[in-house]
Amino acid sequence: MNTVIETILNHRSIRAFEDRALTDEQVQWIVKSAQAASTSSFVQAYSIIGIKSPEKKAKLAELAGNQEAVRRNGHFFVFCLDSYRHEISVELEGGDPNDYQASFESTEWFMVGVIDAALAAQNAAIAAESMGLGICYIGGLRNQLHEVAELLDTPNRVIPLFGLAAGYPSAPSATKPRLPSDHIYHEDAYPQDLERYKRQLQQYNEEISAYYLERTQGKRADRWTAQMQARMARPSRLYMKSFLESKGLPLK
Repeated sequence: MNTVIETILNHRSIRAFEDRALTDEQVQWIVKSAQAASTSSFVQAYSIIGIKSPEKKAKLAELAGNQEAVRRNGHFFVFCLDSYRHEISVELEGGDPNDYQASFESTEWFMVGVIDAALAAQNAAIAAESMGLGICYIGGLRNQLHEVAELLDTPNRVIPLFGLAAGYPSAPSATKPRLPSDHIYHEDAYPQDLERYKRQLQQYNEEISAYYLERTQGKRADRWTAQMQARMARPSRLYMKSFLESKGLPLK
């Protein structure tokens, strides 16, 4: 165990922040840490948009489902898939981007950008938490991406993926129990023992139910598998394919 691992294991989502802005130096270190993340073939297919404007934070909060963590925080980062710089790179080298559509429109290229952005964001999150800050990922930005893209003035081939609110926590929260490690980590092959698999999930249900009972003073006792069933019963953001097409990324 070391301080890095302690920071990682102490993670919890923080949704209530003090009204206290991060310094420019803090923001720079968080961004530099994000950029130090691994990137597929040195592609660096992401960009980060920092939001300082209270008006833009308020609008993004509204678009994300009226989330207070978006409106009030120390700094708000928006992580984007970015293939625009690669289009410009082709032009700088004397090429025609239209001749590279097979790459730009491939599902693999899209996955590279999403993975690059996610790796960078997690580095940013750990850097922020190492400073004593709290963070919360905001996937709700994808609720209304046309409006988010217009607000952020993102060019073609740039897709806002999620937000990261960072700041000084104003209210404590507990770490939420994760799935047991032996349900996540497998050696050499994926396990096919269905009964053992179900037992692990049932045991996890008991742990999560106990967590909610304590956290809510007996008002909730949710099972994780029930949460997942309910989540999958409500397909969300089904416009995503058409939005990607509208931004020059029709996947093939």
